[in-house]
Amino acid sequence: MEIIDAHLHFCADPYFDEIARQAGHENTAGHLAAEYRRLGIVKGIVMGNRSLEPSAHEYPDFIRYCIGLDAFTETLSIEEQAGLVEENLKREECVGIKLYPGYKHFYIYEKEFAPIYALAEKYMKPVAVHTGLTASNNGLLKYSHPLVLDEAAVRWPQVQFVMCHFGNPWLEDAVGVLEKNPNVAADFSGLLEQKISDSERFVRKKQGYMRMLKDWLEYLDCYDRIMFGTDWPLANLEDYIWFMKKIIPQEEWEKVFFSTANRIYGLGL
Repeated sequence: MEIIDAHLHFCADPYFDEIARQAGHENTAGHLAAEYRRLGIVKGIVMGNRSLEPSAHEYPDFIRYCIGLDAFTETLSIEEQAGLVEENLKREECVGIKLYPGYKHFYIYEKEFAPIYALAEKYMKPVAVHTGLTASNNGLLKYSHPLVLDEAAVRWPQVQFVMCHFGNPWLEDAVGVLEKNPNVAADFSGLLEQKISDSERFVRKKQGYMRMLKDWLEYLDCYDRIMFGTDWPLANLEDYIWFMKKIIPQEEWEKVFFSTANRIYGLGL
């Protein structure tokens, strides 16, 4: 089975080096490429939080990227940001836009972001949104709650939104947003951390959480809007595939592991 990793991070940084080691990996392009080949992962999508300059986004050929409006945008007006975002969206390698509302403290449905959504419509590329918990204590959860996607999805119905991290831990609200809004999909990245040393113990300890995920997915029954993602290098890749297979019915694996991301991110695989 071919797999697409719909959410990862890729940069040389001591922080990422350390969390990669905790996950049983090395934070290098060579190691990632070898692991992808071993596990049947044919493409990865980087959630880019570097500069908006296209020249800052050069990746190996097995990776595509979403251009991220993160820390590097603070000194730029929304019009200046939109100009640089468009330069990225013109590139085949750039398959979407990434927003970080919890970290940057804004509501994604604010009208000032209309130029960004207009570009998403023009180039028919999705807008991925960080939802759920933030890795930093400085994040504000009111901005990253999955319900913020509801208003954005209604205001911009022609934009394809991606709810990153399935809004974890607000699973019930995340499902409500997905059920109501057909232009919202979700990736299941960031639900695991580090290396699982004992899978049987993990299942015993997390069985309630895994059961809840399965139950809400069965209730939603829209596996063609659910995508596999690892949040590399946060978690062990092989563990993540195992984990997803535990909560996704086997007959839906092809959608979740491959075809949904291939369609939404326009990968043409």
